[in-house]
Amino acid sequence: MDATWPPARLFRLGPWCLRDGAGGGQRVSAATAEGPVQRPDIAAAEDAMRAMEQTPLFMLREGEEALDSLLAAEGYALHDPVALYTAPITLLTSKPVPPVSAFTIWPPLAIQYDLWTAAGIGAPRQAVMARAAGPKTAVLARQNDRPAGTAFAACDGKTAMVHAIETVPSLRRLGVGTNMLRAAAHWAQDQGMTTLALAVTRANDAACGLYSSLGMQVAGYYHYRIKQGREPATEQS
Repeated sequence: MDATWPPARLFRLGPWCLRDGAGGGQRVSAATAEGPVQRPDIAAAEDAMRAMEQTPLFMLREGEEALDSLLAAEGYALHDPVALYTAPITLLTSKPVPPVSAFTIWPPLAIQYDLWTAAGIGAPRQAVMARAAGPKTAVLARQNDRPAGTAFAACDGKTAMVHAIETVPSLRRLGVGTNMLRAAAHWAQDQGMTTLALAVTRANDAACGLYSSLGMQVAGYYHYRIKQGREPATEQS
């Protein structure tokens, strides 16, 4: 995640890995534990995140139940449970992308920035895409002879992760998301990748249903903890 959707800055503070998201959303702003955490460590992380003008936010992964309970006892509420989906690249490249339905291009076209902005993925999150250092691409979908959706994909190791998947609301349920994912997979295969992955909030039933229908499987979960009444904007893939 940090390689394909990178924060502006990433650094260690005691047991924490802290991220300066530069306004790019919770995925690039949340703290994660890299060692055992005690109550005073939480206060230190809170101070550091506030110094970056960020709301204190913690990402909890599977196996971190003790830390999860500690944060809950400190008044942190559960926020945005997320599922990680993966699939072998070959599963998605087994079918061609229909002609003139989805293209990969970098840098993105102006219309793609417009589509992201309209969906709430503004300049700070677009800057996250620009920061990704490895192979990357944007995906532009078309439907009924008009722009229908956009997405971003980047590579790390042998995995390509897809982020910022957005479909024009009036053109949903027409195969636009499928075409974008297949286009991303074909591009990733050309980069030598073997796995396609993405993260999506578990409450996004439509997206989760789409990914499952394509044969993608849940590889893991994570969620956030944030103080009651201070929830940041939800991010959905």
